[in-house]
Amino acid sequence: MESAKHAGDAAVAVSKAYGVETMFTLSGGHVFPLYDGAVHEGMRILDVRHEQSAVFAAEATARLTRNPGLAVLTAGPGITNGVSGVATAHFNGSPVVVMGGRAPQSRWGSGALQEMDHPPLLDPITKLSFTASDAESVGQDVEVAFRTAVAPHRGPVFLDFYMDHLFAPSAVHDVQTQTPSPLEPDPDSLAGIARLLAEAQRPVLVYGSDVWMDRAEEAARDFAETWRLPVIPNGQGRGILPAGHELLVTRARGLAFAQADLVIVVGTPLDFRLGYGWFGGKDGAPLARVVHIADAPSQLATHMQPAASAAGDLSVVFWSLGAACGDAGVKPDAYASWVSKLSESAAAAIAGDAELLASGSDPIHPMRVYGELGKVLAEDAVVIGDGGDFVSYAGKYVEPRQPGNWLDPGPYGCLGTGLGYSIAARLARPSSQVVLLLGDGAAGFSLMDVDTLVRHRLPVVMICGNNGIWGLEKHPMQLLYGYDVAAELQPQCRYDQVVTALGGGGELVTKPSEIGPALRRAFDSGIPYMVNIATDPQIAYPRNTTGV
Repeated sequence: MESAKHAGDAAVAVSKAYGVETMFTLSGGHVFPLYDGAVHEGMRILDVRHEQSAVFAAEATARLTRNPGLAVLTAGPGITNGVSGVATAHFNGSPVVVMGGRAPQSRWGSGALQEMDHPPLLDPITKLSFTASDAESVGQDVEVAFRTAVAPHRGPVFLDFYMDHLFAPSAVHDVQTQTPSPLEPDPDSLAGIARLLAEAQRPVLVYGSDVWMDRAEEAARDFAETWRLPVIPNGQGRGILPAGHELLVTRARGLAFAQADLVIVVGTPLDFRLGYGWFGGKDGAPLARVVHIADAPSQLATHMQPAASAAGDLSVVFWSLGAACGDAGVKPDAYASWVSKLSESAAAAIAGDAELLASGSDPIHPMRVYGELGKVLAEDAVVIGDGGDFVSYAGKYVEPRQPGNWLDPGPYGCLGTGLGYSIAARLARPSSQVVLLLGDGAAGFSLMDVDTLVRHRLPVVMICGNNGIWGLEKHPMQLLYGYDVAAELQPQCRYDQVVTALGGGGELVTKPSEIGPALRRAFDSGIPYMVNIATDPQIAYPRNTTGV
């Protein structure tokens, strides 16, 4: 028998109007009316084993589809369990709406189960965090939540509902979905950037995640190709110029940033991943001038003073900046020798990798894993990184061939994103390979959600780089103190058997020659499958920054 219409129906109807197709959740009585609303409205409910995975799945949905994601969390611990996911969405600028249950208003203050005032907890890591005022306002409040989440600069919104309000009758809300109006960049700022380009001899473009999230990838590629500018991608900027593109100089990153005289950073913060915005100054070169371009003024750097900056819809920025470059007399052939130098350096680095990518060393060198993976990855594969050292290698040796096909935790660096991201990726890209690269440390955060993959029939290939240590901590501690503590894990722990016990498949690989056949079995299996690869714990990723 169908239940009567209530505020939960209104909340779900508005969510559907904003393009939400899946509700990610872990069951809780405080939010039953939202589930009932999903049944009434024909929305998929996907239940996970830990609330963090629900929020990570909603965030990955937003990042892959560029439509808002939805997570529904029950009161109290359901919401506190999801906080790391909300913080990750905040740092990634992901448009996610998290709806929470709340103890009944009629019992508020008397010690009801899981009574907690959630919005103050979520306020620092959301664009907006609030409680719906009554049953009749639910539809309108949900619309405010989605409208806020998708407006530049995108980000998470938290909204909770008193339990008795959700169960109460509520009128159907007339949804007025609004697409944010494109923010026009200041033409004078763009003219100043164009003049800097006209004066530069060694410019570099950096494309970050917001170029993809702002649907500006085509305009970004056209801009780089028109003006013959070398590009280094960051985060979901990867793939805007596909692997093998003549202007993609990721593997010459060190040389580019050391000798550039102008670095134009678009759609990503000037944070630790980019040396906090300091470039040049090496090999006798002066410090580079830096330009910062963002999708909203709130995202422009304030910790340093760029030579120029601009904010606006990033497609409009690229089109308008291209016109300004023409007016400023920018000449694409002026950078030809610089581009050639970087291209030659990148080619040399790639050639120099060949030996280790094919390494026959025993224990297995982690680079051999990526040498074998590169042979079986499809053009449209979605690659997800969740780990430290092992995933750092992926960032260097896995170059996406299409935009929007790379996911990592982003600048917040939260481990445990992988299973939630994988769930979302399989739903968002049903015909693509979905590959989750896990460090063995990261696997411990969310591996139970393999059960979710199995129950919902979501095949994902998991590759665990299992070196039996916390690599990001063990090697630095030894360098600092001559010893390490709290950095050991079980050598060759059978994470693959965890996957098999939960209904998937898997195997342990201990010899380099076994990697390729195991990967092929995983992709052919059609089920959640882990290739658990024992790698050499003595090998540390050669990083230049600790992020602190």
